[in-house]
Amino acid sequence: MSLVIGSLQLGLIYSLIAMGIYISFKVLNIPDLTAEGSFTFGMAVMAVCVTGGHPILGIFLSLLAGAAAGLVTALLHTKLRIPAILSGILTMTGLYTINLMVMGGSSNLTLLGVTTIYDMVGGGLPLSFTIAKILISLIVAVVMIAILVIFFKTNCGLCIRAIGDNEEMARSSSMSVDLYKTMGLMVSNALIGLCGGLIACDQGYADMTSGAGMLVIGLAAVIIGEAFIRRRTIFAGLMSCVLGSIIYRLILAVAVSTRIFPAYAMKLLSAIIVAIALAIPAYQYYKENYQLKKRNKHA
Repeated sequence: MSLVIGSLQLGLIYSLIAMGIYISFKVLNIPDLTAEGSFTFGMAVMAVCVTGGHPILGIFLSLLAGAAAGLVTALLHTKLRIPAILSGILTMTGLYTINLMVMGGSSNLTLLGVTTIYDMVGGGLPLSFTIAKILISLIVAVVMIAILVIFFKTNCGLCIRAIGDNEEMARSSSMSVDLYKTMGLMVSNALIGLCGGLIACDQGYADMTSGAGMLVIGLAAVIIGEAFIRRRTIFAGLMSCVLGSIIYRLILAVAVSTRIFPAYAMKLLSAIIVAIALAIPAYQYYKENYQLKKRNKHA
C-alpha cells in the first residue's frame, strides 16, 4: 500500500514535467531538450526561496524560472535560427552555471528543518502528512490542467496548436509564428520548473544532478499515457500525462521493490520503458497488417 501511495504522489508531481514535454513535443511539435536544465533551475529557485522562508513565493518563482529558460531557448531558435535541438542543449548547458550561482556555488542545498509548501499546507489539514502531500500534489495538477485547457482555447492557445499542426500554413496566414513558438516554449518549461520546485520540497533537498534523465521520464509518461488514452484533445492529452506519470512511477517502484533491477539501473529501466512504449504503435501497425493479410487470404 505504501508503494502505491508513494507512486501516486510522485506520479502527480512528475505529471507536470510530462505536461511540459507534451506541450513542446506534441502540441508545438518542437523537440525541446531544455527540460533537464529548467527542471534544476526551478528546483534551485524553490530551494533558495524555501530556505529564505518564502515557500509560496517559491512556487511562482520556480514557474518564472522555467519560463525564463524556455524564453532563452525560444530566442535562440527563432531569432538566431539555431535548430531547436541545439537551442535546448545550449540553454541546458548554460543553466548549469546559472543553477550553481542561484544555489550559492553549492551543488547541493538541504531543506531539512525549513518549512516547505507541503509542511505549510499539510500541517493545517486534518489528514496524515502522506495523504496531505498527495492531496496538495493533486490540487496542483488539477489547477495546472484547468489553466492549460482554458489557455489552449484562447486565441493564443489556438495559434500555438495551429503552428504545431502546420507551421507553413500558419506563416502563410500572416500568423506571428516566432511569437507563439516563444510563448509555447515558455509555458512548457514553466511547468517543468514548477515540477523541479515541488520535487525539491518533496525530497528535502535540491541537487545539481537531479535534472539528469528528466526528459526521458517526461517522454515515458507521455507515451505510456497515450497508449491508454487515445483521444487527441488537449484535455485528453493532459490527462494522459497524469495517468502515464503514475503508471511509470508504479513500474519503477515495483521493479525496485522486487529487486528485479538494482537501484543504480533506474536510468536503464527508464530507457527500456520508453523504448517499449514507443514500439506500441509499430506493434499495432504490424498486427493490423497481419490481420488484414489474413482476411484477404481467406477471401
